[in-house]
Amino acid sequence: MQTIQKVIRRPKIVVIGGGTGLSVMLRGLKEKPLDITAIVTVADDGGSSGILRNELQIPPPGDIRNVLMALADTEPLLAEVLNYRFNNGTGLVGHSLGNLIVAAMTDISGDFVTGVRQLSQVLAVRGRVLPAADRAIVLSAEMEDGTIITGESMIPKAGGRIARVFLEPHDVEPLPEAVEALESADAILIGPGSLYTSIMPNLIVPKLAQAIVASNAVKLFVCNVMTQPGETDNYTVSQHLDAVYRHIGHHLFDYVIVNNGDIPPQVEDRYAEKGAKAVRLDMDEVSKRGYKVIADRLVLFQTFLRHDAERLSHHIYKLVENWMLRKR
Repeated sequence: MQTIQKVIRRPKIVVIGGGTGLSVMLRGLKEKPLDITAIVTVADDGGSSGILRNELQIPPPGDIRNVLMALADTEPLLAEVLNYRFNNGTGLVGHSLGNLIVAAMTDISGDFVTGVRQLSQVLAVRGRVLPAADRAIVLSAEMEDGTIITGESMIPKAGGRIARVFLEPHDVEPLPEAVEALESADAILIGPGSLYTSIMPNLIVPKLAQAIVASNAVKLFVCNVMTQPGETDNYTVSQHLDAVYRHIGHHLFDYVIVNNGDIPPQVEDRYAEKGAKAVRLDMDEVSKRGYKVIADRLVLFQTFLRHDAERLSHHIYKLVENWMLRKR
């Protein structure tokens, strides 16, 4: 008698955001048996990405490059080469080689999305990397005093409290593959990253937000370890969640994952000099809003504070695995 083994598929997880925090987390998640799709912001207008965006009329490549490298199966030397940033040379200063390669692949393939897809194959990326839209978008912020700040890179420099952020064009269309990934997801993971300039530019793309709200996937929010000067000054965990609710108008998350590990005083002092401090977990307020909290020591310190990718990905995988078991 033949034994028939049931094939259990890998859970489909869609990760949404941008910036360094997302890349750090993805390095841990790619080691888990997950089918990963990363949806990445295209609102960046600063530095190398901003220059290439303006000169070549392409979506900014920086966040896409970081995510590609995080999910890639590459030798350490190749990763170092692709992350290399030129320190001299007319027209080259400040550019990372990886950004230039993404721009070159866009030109060779004929469009940004195809270029990213082909580069993913070259780098043996574990999963898919999708821009939130196939065009660059302009992010603006309305401050609490009514001032309008235009440009993602300018918002944290404005020096006020942000009331809301919005996109130009308002009706930007998301990449169809991104919507399809959300519709078939078992889990949707948002964060970590700059709340208003890395996370929100994805969530306020109208059809992306609609797809997240309509999804039956388990929805997780990974809160930042530290506040960000000019964006989330003095924000608690619940204030991060409230900001998302104000923009989307829906209770979006089932779970919130937060750090409750101690940060060495000398590290706190170093961040305080730049106006940042640890995000406080106001458990009563978070629970009152109906969110389930997973708190653990999730922080590492090397040159900067970062999430512990291994420990964080363990919590995420166990949550998704348990969700899948309950659905069977």
